[in-house]
Amino acid sequence: MNILQGILEAIGDFFKGLLGGITDIFSATDSTELIYTAIARWVFIFLAVFVLLKSILSLLRSKNPSEVWAYLHLSTGENLPITHWENVIGRSKSCDINIDDPRVSRNHGTLSRDNKGVWTYRDLGSTNGAYINGDKVVPDEPVEIEPGDNIDIGVTGCTLFPISLEERRNNIEMRKMDTILLSPWLSLIALTIFQFMTWLQLKFALKDDFVPSITMAFIGISALMWGYVILLRSMRRKGFEMETIAFFLSTLSLAVTASKYPEAVFKQFIAIAVGVVLFFFMCAYLRNLNRAKAIQKLMYIAAAVLLLFNLIFATSKFGANNWVEFGGISFQPSEIVKLAYIWVGAATLDQLFEKKNSLIFMIFSGFCFCCLALMGDFGTALIFFVTFLVISFLRSGDFTKLILIVGVAFVGGLMVLKFKSYIAERFASWGHAWDYADVGSGFQQTRTMSAAASGGLVGVGAGKGWLSDPSIPASDTDLVFGMLTEEWGLIIAILAVLSIITLSIFAVRSIWAGRSTYYTIAACSAMSMLLFQTILNVFGSVDLLPLTGVTFPFVSNGGTSMMASWGLLAFLKSADTRQNASIAISLSEKGLAVEGDDDI
Repeated sequence: MNILQGILEAIGDFFKGLLGGITDIFSATDSTELIYTAIARWVFIFLAVFVLLKSILSLLRSKNPSEVWAYLHLSTGENLPITHWENVIGRSKSCDINIDDPRVSRNHGTLSRDNKGVWTYRDLGSTNGAYINGDKVVPDEPVEIEPGDNIDIGVTGCTLFPISLEERRNNIEMRKMDTILLSPWLSLIALTIFQFMTWLQLKFALKDDFVPSITMAFIGISALMWGYVILLRSMRRKGFEMETIAFFLSTLSLAVTASKYPEAVFKQFIAIAVGVVLFFFMCAYLRNLNRAKAIQKLMYIAAAVLLLFNLIFATSKFGANNWVEFGGISFQPSEIVKLAYIWVGAATLDQLFEKKNSLIFMIFSGFCFCCLALMGDFGTALIFFVTFLVISFLRSGDFTKLILIVGVAFVGGLMVLKFKSYIAERFASWGHAWDYADVGSGFQQTRTMSAAASGGLVGVGAGKGWLSDPSIPASDTDLVFGMLTEEWGLIIAILAVLSIITLSIFAVRSIWAGRSTYYTIAACSAMSMLLFQTILNVFGSVDLLPLTGVTFPFVSNGGTSMMASWGLLAFLKSADTRQNASIAISLSEKGLAVEGDDDI
């Protein structure tokens, strides 16, 4: 124990001496700071472009190859590969398994697989029914299917056959050919240099306001990043593009927080660390579909309790009663409810055809909207509503229903504007921020736009911006895009937005190879939250949209917002079916655990 303590102290003394020596060198003259900032601003851009474009291009060019789980042999002679865990069988061309038989209903039944490889058939109340080995299937009652069982649908006979060992090996090889996972080490090195240079820039800029906790936070995020990748590499995982993007944006969050509230930066690092742990455990939990479904009721209860707790104990901040203080720590329950909302909104194929399940979700959504309206949290209510539309469409595919919902929401929005005066004021200044430059949101937006314009392409340097003044409200949260543009420049600010867009594009592309509709709906819902929240934050900062008071995912200062962002990323990761890319998919599920396979 004494030896270990001595080693840790020696390492600490080494880094303390190294950092102190570097600081002494660069602080030799006042002009050194200006020279460093002038050079560093361009180096930051180079490093950011290298890290992000490497990850972005890797995500965009990678394929999410379809996985063949079994074959369905038809009496017509066709042999159809089954590439999803959940499949609709019917005459409709939109069905996963299309059967051209006039006696087959448009949506006749479903063929589903669970985590253990057990297949079940469910009749969806079809006109002519279905028979398994001659026995009629009771509608809406799942029946277990064994390989070789005969399913009569209409006048078409279907037989399920598992893939052979050779086919499993071929699938593995095809997946390897389709999956291009870049080595993470160069990106990590570049991002570590970025973090070190950011720390040094802040030490120059903050001068006497620089606190030791800033050093601890930046060492912490570097160690956390490397530790995470090394741990996952030891588990034979190779795809880290999403996490690299998230760590980059989280680094910007530390810089923004340190610029405005130096004493709060370590707390923000703790939020990042908790978010990474949450991300890891959510991915591990989501890999078992049955387990994820089993706690949906618990998520309903947890979300309802959090919202009610918020209504009872929350305090007002920036016009919304959505902050709860407990033991000197403030948090936003509505941010955590985002994760629960997606967890219960996502549904497997069999749940989609249960009207009771859809009704419960509709009632739950209405409850969430009412609570958020009572809190006055207009921005979060909008995010929930857009997510609700995405989930509703993915569940039903019914545009008519969505139009009706939007119409009702529009009427509700008009009522909110009538009874919530501060929201009405924000809408009044929308597009006319300069006319309201001395009051309300116009005051914040005009100063944000002016400061952002002064940053130019490369920024004035971290810690040197005017918006870092603590007297300017919400510049590190709701208006963080302006602060990011002022201190880091338009190029890095755009790269930050592009990162969120890339995650969204990858989520949309990955759904075509989704194992279950649960993962598809969850990923698309999380994507809609991240993307729409970014749009509201960015466009609200520059007066293209009303200022709604929402944060920039991963970037804004705020513990619960940071943790929620990492949690949402777990839903995106769960849809990543690339070979060895995701902890959310066990290696055995990908067909890697094949006897005699040296690549395990």
